[in-house]
Amino acid sequence: MAEIKIDPSWKASLGEEFEKPYMQKLRTFLLSEQKHGKNIYPSSELYFNAFNSTPFSEVKVVILGQDPYHGKGQAHGLCFSVQEGVVPPPSLKNIFKELNTDIGIIQPAHGCLTSWARQGVLLLNSVLTVEDGKPGSHQDQGWEIFTDQVIRTLDREKEDLVFVLWGSYAQKKAFFVDAKKHLVLQTPHPSPLSSYRGFFGSRPFSQINKYLLSRDKTPIDWQI
Repeated sequence: MAEIKIDPSWKASLGEEFEKPYMQKLRTFLLSEQKHGKNIYPSSELYFNAFNSTPFSEVKVVILGQDPYHGKGQAHGLCFSVQEGVVPPPSLKNIFKELNTDIGIIQPAHGCLTSWARQGVLLLNSVLTVEDGKPGSHQDQGWEIFTDQVIRTLDREKEDLVFVLWGSYAQKKAFFVDAKKHLVLQTPHPSPLSSYRGFFGSRPFSQINKYLLSRDKTPIDWQI
């Protein structure tokens, strides 16, 4: 994390964050973990993949996750997404089930959501790194401060966004969003533990596109 490789549009909006003490402390923590031989996901060049895949000016939708997948080869910096060739984890499979129920899209052959990101869907985790096999291991190290600021900045500087908050962890970010200015969709998390408590049947994809169309914005093509 010696050099921050993030899209210039985001650097313009968030540049000061990278010089703040919490980010310096986070950088020291990550370098120390790597020095001690710990496997960190995603790889360092993909820490800010969500921002590099969806420039600030193009954001229309924000889907918020918790922290990256903690299995080898899974995380690549976009929440809920895995690279092609990697078996979709249970939460992503449930997202695809709801996608089919909602708008009839057949389950994709892979779980890479880059095509969504390139259309303006910011696939943002609250915490951007994790140690191999240890979910939640990088919480409270500073990432949450950074992603809180991302949400604040989007809320302040843009209008008519859709914030998709799945699960109680993501829903904490609703505090930073003006629901009069943006659409906020909150449901249980798509994980097998909670998906049947209201995620299934919530029809988020059609709601997102209906809202975007009502604001004269191009809807998302959810087909992968």
